[in-house]
Formats: sequence, structure tokens, C-alpha cells
Amino acid sequence: MIKKNLSTNFKSKATVVDASLVKVIAIDNEIFDVICQIGIYDNEDTRRYQLHVLEAIFDKNFSDDKEQMINNIWRDSVRYGVYIQGMSSGDRQGERIRIGKRIRQIREDRHIDARDLAKLANIDAANLSRIENGKYSVGLDILSKIAVSLGKKIDFIDL
Repeated sequence: MIKKNLSTNFKSKATVVDASLVKVIAIDNEIFDVICQIGIYDNEDTRRYQLHVLEAIFDKNFSDDKEQMINNIWRDSVRYGVYIQGMSSGDRQGERIRIGKRIRQIREDRHIDARDLAKLANIDAANLSRIENGKYSVGLDILSKIAVSLGKKIDFIDL
């Protein structure tokens, strides 16, 4: 039975780091640290099966809204018997928050209403709100539209 369930390939990939930590690379290549006990299993088939279930849960619940995605992963982990004790918000959350705050700051400095910026950038106002709050993983095309609408351009700068 276990081997049959292992034949499905998922886009997310989970690997054991140590007895209590698993790294999961989600569909969009964002990395999540998950504290769970998968690494303690001596039986390799059981360990691989649990990792596979975790990958399935990440694939099933993938979303650009990482807060919603994480909440759904928590729920499904209980449903499917992978007992998560803790989980990071992903390795890109900090960048999303930083970029969102910067967009809001420029918009407010220019006294532009969020709805007006959304119209100028030809994006949904709700998506702009999620971007400004760091809850939405924005693609380069949308980010470029926002930047141009604010009289800015996207560039690479030294850190």
C-alpha cells in the first residue's frame, strides 16, 4: 500500500534535515521549515511516506496568499496524520513585506489613493492591498505596472 502511494510525483519537495526539522520547497520554490517528527522514523518506507504526504498537502494548498496557504496546511496536516508542531512563514515573506511597505510609502508620499493606483496599474484593488500588506507574491509584470504608475522603475541595486 505504501509503495503504491509513493508513485505520485508532487511539485513540492520535502526533505528531512534532522529528527525534528523538514524543509519543504513549495511549487513557487519558496522554502518552508516545518517542525515535525518525520525524521525520527527508523523505517525508511514510513519516513518516505510521511514526506510524500507532506508534499501532497503543500501541493493541494498552494496559494500566492501564504497566510491562507499555511492555515490550510495546518488543517490538512491534522486531517492526513502529519503532525506539524511549527512552521515558518516561508523564506520570502520578509521581502514581500518590505516591498509592500515601500509601495505604500511611495503611494502615500504622492497622495495617491490605493484604488487610484490600482486603476493606473490595471490591477484589482484587493490585490494591491494584499501586495502592500506583504500577503501576495507579486510577479514582475505586475510589480513593473505598479512602479511605472508611481513614476519609478525596477532596478537591481547593491545590498
